[in-house]
Amino acid sequence: MSIVEKDTKIGDEQVVHQVDSDGEGKPHQLSRSLKGRHMQMIAIGGSIGAGLFVGTGGALRTGGPAALLIGFIIIGCMMMCTVQALGELAIIYPVNGAFYEYAVRFIDPAWGFAMGWEYSIGWMLTLPFEITAAGITIEFWKTREEIIACIGFIVLGIVINTGGVPTDPRGYIGTAYWQDPGAFRNGFRGFCSVFVTAAFSFGGTEMVGLAAAEAEDPRKTLPKASQQVFWRIALFYILNIFVLGLVIPSDSDVLLGASGANTKASPFVLAVELAGIQVLPHIINGVITLCVISVANSCTYGSTRVFQALAESGRAPAVFAKIDKQGRPIYCVALQVAFGFISFITVAADSQTVFSWLLAITGLSGQFAYLSIMLAHIRFRRAWRLQGRPLEDIPWRSALGVYGSYLGVFLVLCSLIATFYSALFPVGGSPNAESFFQSYLAAPITISLFAFWKVYTKDWSFGVDLRSVDLDKGRRREEELAAYETVDEKVPTWKRVVSFFF
Repeated sequence: MSIVEKDTKIGDEQVVHQVDSDGEGKPHQLSRSLKGRHMQMIAIGGSIGAGLFVGTGGALRTGGPAALLIGFIIIGCMMMCTVQALGELAIIYPVNGAFYEYAVRFIDPAWGFAMGWEYSIGWMLTLPFEITAAGITIEFWKTREEIIACIGFIVLGIVINTGGVPTDPRGYIGTAYWQDPGAFRNGFRGFCSVFVTAAFSFGGTEMVGLAAAEAEDPRKTLPKASQQVFWRIALFYILNIFVLGLVIPSDSDVLLGASGANTKASPFVLAVELAGIQVLPHIINGVITLCVISVANSCTYGSTRVFQALAESGRAPAVFAKIDKQGRPIYCVALQVAFGFISFITVAADSQTVFSWLLAITGLSGQFAYLSIMLAHIRFRRAWRLQGRPLEDIPWRSALGVYGSYLGVFLVLCSLIATFYSALFPVGGSPNAESFFQSYLAAPITISLFAFWKVYTKDWSFGVDLRSVDLDKGRRREEELAAYETVDEKVPTWKRVVSFFF
């Protein structure tokens, strides 16, 4: 008995039901009302937050401006491969749980279980981190959104760098900070250390795929969202990182991770302070606070959708599979909110130690998810070929093809190796177990979850049989594809070019 999808109306919203092919069974209801702009803002709002606005300070100090820029470019390329692969899978299979379901179907159920749990826990624990990050910025800003903040700092940074601020005693800066204190700091160790911050900062881009099951028209909105989200994030991140390295010295004692009383403010705010601009640092700090809170909101979306899918498939407590009449996984949301109260440990004297260990659990969850997405895409393409299906039947194909996923897998492995090296040989310290596990604890946890599911199910094989995998389960109907293609053909070429970037 197979699973098919049916669409019905509840009020003004379209709802997707997954029911047995004979029409029986309890419907699974998720509100299908998300438009393209909603999906893009979910991904952008989940990405541009504490990692970029706060975490880059420590990475700039340990690695230097060139290492930070190169690290973000490499991770940006990895995310390009990830989003393209995810877009192809999510359009043909817009199922709840997205890449968790793809890992179960195309890689191995045990790996899907491990990755799904690690990813959900990662976002649940990211919520209190973002709340705490908002508190860190508020410690600087005591008076009184994402894209506006990024664009504003790029413009302001160029003005500061070219000596356009009368109150800045430094005058024209140019590339002076790339020469002294230098483009790189702490050698190879410093370079490897920036990958942790870069990978964490880009986390959330993959939420486009999670939103597929709730998209109003996934065939129309997902391709555009996949393209736009990457270009916007890549431009905003890379340009901001480049400008940041030009206007603030990497050896500044006010950067996060340095000693002194001024270490708890965003490097973006500090760059404006160094220019001697009054009032504006407070405004920027307020905008950053809103951005960080926005990421906390996206945390709730990401964790609840994957955890609800885990519960629905019997890989998490069944109570969390419940969805209310408005199409919300209400118990999963309550669980996520409960995790938010962890942020109150900041009042404790040893709160930094506690948070370091909590973040150790989440540190690699995103990278494991990216690895799973691209491996699932590779194996999906292979299953498609082994079962004799033409590529033309895939409604939307990755612009990078399957080779883009191979490149992405390689870049993820490089990032994991760099993280392993920086965890084993930390900057400014000697190798020790505590430092290593605070950076790499997620790896043994994921392996343990994988082993647990193997033992629990007594299934000792690895990898699904690609010749027999069901490629039609959850697949969208052909008439929807035809309707999408008809609409797409009517769009002028110049509008397609513009929409690709914006």
